[in-house]
Amino acid sequence: MANTTFNGPVRAEGGFKQISKNATTGAITDNTTIDSSGNISGGGTLSVTGRSTLTGNTIATTAGTGITTGTGTVYQAGVIKIGEVFHTTILLDLTGLASSGSGDIIGKAATANSHIGQITAAVNGTVLGGKLTCLEAPAGGDPDINLWYADEATGTEDAAVTSLTNQVQICDSGDLALNSVVSLATVAADKYLYMAAGAATNADYTAGKLLIEFWGYTA
Repeated sequence: MANTTFNGPVRAEGGFKQISKNATTGAITDNTTIDSSGNISGGGTLSVTGRSTLTGNTIATTAGTGITTGTGTVYQAGVIKIGEVFHTTILLDLTGLASSGSGDIIGKAATANSHIGQITAAVNGTVLGGKLTCLEAPAGGDPDINLWYADEATGTEDAAVTSLTNQVQICDSGDLALNSVVSLATVAADKYLYMAAGAATNADYTAGKLLIEFWGYTA
């Protein structure tokens, strides 16, 4: 069949397929498909010369309003899967959040839903472990920031993290300083992540930048 050139866009409601045909049997194999929802399955090698922006590669549930509504607070999260390895990253600027008593949840003052995201096996893989890197030393609020997970998303700043259901601590950071690196234990599936103060400091954060990373795999 001859090549066909179109000047305008090629449109199809049912999707597109690039196929190969077995010369002996005539059997058809779908190599690359675009389905009716725009999902692409490619069987060849992808070569990209420009920038690649993967806007949908985020965690299943991003941070709650107890984090995202802080004044000056920055929260971003992303997930990349290469082969069967998942790499999850969470980037935080603590400015505008608050700490209170030892073991209490960190978030916007007296605000519920102060989790920093949910980990699921489908999106993040089965988590083997991770690390927390301090990109800027915390100031104002407590510098001893520990990470926990629990069943529910509703934890409130100034409430004890141990009041949550099936809560587990995944690091004991001590006071964070610039370039501190802390190992993180595994995270069970479908759990919500929280920050909790390691000591009593009832104040708002005026500085502090953290990078939280997890590595998982397809079980």
